[in-house]
This record gives sequence, C-alpha cells and structure tokens, in this order.
Amino acid sequence: MAGLEALYTCVADKIECPQDAVVCFVHWEMIKNGYRCIGSGDEPSSRDKKSELLPAGWSSNKELYSLRYQTGDTDTVMVLKAIAVDSTLIFNLMNSGTKQVSDLMVNVGDQVNADQLHTFDSVFRDADGLSEKVKAQLLPRPEKAPERSRREEGESSQRRTEEDGDPLRLPCRHPRHGPQPHWPDPLNPPFAAGGADLDPFGSVGGGGMIMDPLRSGFPRSGFDPSSGIPDILPPGAVPPGARFDPFGPMGRHRPGPDPDHMPPPGYDDMFM
Repeated sequence: MAGLEALYTCVADKIECPQDAVVCFVHWEMIKNGYRCIGSGDEPSSRDKKSELLPAGWSSNKELYSLRYQTGDTDTVMVLKAIAVDSTLIFNLMNSGTKQVSDLMVNVGDQVNADQLHTFDSVFRDADGLSEKVKAQLLPRPEKAPERSRREEGESSQRRTEEDGDPLRLPCRHPRHGPQPHWPDPLNPPFAAGGADLDPFGSVGGGGMIMDPLRSGFPRSGFDPSSGIPDILPPGAVPPGARFDPFGPMGRHRPGPDPDHMPPPGYDDMFM
C-alpha cells in the first residue's frame, strides 16, 4: 500500500474514530486510480485545487463525509459521500456528468482496529481485501469493447488472411479503398453486340433477333403478323409487338406442288 502510510501520517491528528480511518483509506484508493481531490462538500469553492491530500474539514461531520474529485484529463466531477449507519459506512460515488452512481458498504468493525487508530501497521485488519472491494464495487470501470465485437473482428481478420493465401481464389476487381472506377454500360456501344437478343421487347435500341427481316432497316410493307396470316396463322396467334420470324412465302396461296401434301393413292415413287 505504497503512499497510504504517508497520507495516514499526515492526517493522523484528524482521525478520531474508525470511520475516519476507512474514509482515509477509500480516499487513497481514489488517488491511486488517477483522481485528485478538489475539496469537501457538495458545492465548488474558490479554494478548490487538485491535490492528493485530504482537504481541510474533511472529517468535521462524523455522520456524513462528502468529498469531490476530478481526473487529470477531464472536467467531470466525481462526488464521494460516506454515510455512517450504526457500525456501517455506506459509500456513494456519483458522476456529476452522467449521474451514474456506484455503492459500497463497509462494516467498520471488520476493517479497522478501533484501539490502534494511531498505529498504521495495525490499524487496518485486511487492507488488501478492502482495496479489492473498493476497486470492484465503488470505482468506475474503464469502458471495454464488447467481447463479441472483438471476437468477430478476430474471425474477420483470420478469414481475410485465409482468403489472401488461397491460390485458387480470384482477386477482387473492386478496390477496397478509394473511389470506385466507372465501368461503361454494356448496353451502350461499342459493347452492345447481341443486346437486342437479350431485350426481345425492344426497350433498349430495338430488340429481337440479329437478322430479323422485319427490323432490318429496309422499308417495310406494313405487314403486321398479329393480324394473322391467311391459311397459315389465325388472327391473334402472334401477340402485338412480339418478335416474329417468317417461315414461308407471305402470299395468300402457296405455289404447288407442296412437299407437305399427301401423295396420290397408290403412288409410291419417293423420288418424284
């Protein structure tokens, strides 16, 4: 407990009861953890200054002790109060900024030898145990990253390492940092070859087959396959605007003979 003996010796004339000794001990734990006492009471004073020592009048009220602390890198004030109830001291430490409160109950008789108040070597019964209780229950704990986040970060790093070492893995084409490159639209020239076949409804630059005679650019006769083809397709067989590939002469009657016709009865010359 380096430093506690020097502090205890400095305030020995102010320690008049076991409660004073416990408050002195808790004060030193605050100092060890980076806090500095700026005064006593609840309200700030013009005489406030950061110090490792206990301020004047710190033990004037044996039923209610009140001390204020600050750390070296913040203006947030921590208010420490100790309330005496029978043989117990109830400590409350409040962050004036966030209003968060931590509590600690100390049985004075279990921690201090009342007949050894002015003998530092024997005044505290279990200094190490009391120190652990103060740090575990009263002092604010430093913020830590959630365990799950750290675990996920480790797994992600391991996964990236494994991917980078995989000789069969194709590298990412997109850079991880910086602006994304501008890739030309594959439906725009000169990359539009075959685009019409991918867009049969003609929403982009036409549509249909590459060699569609109805969309070849030559003058059209006004033929509309959706109205039907006599003797070939009934009206409505081709939806309006649909791609239509002609499959025979467009005349009303096909010239004969038609190889699709049935041969005359008894005719068996397959070469005629």
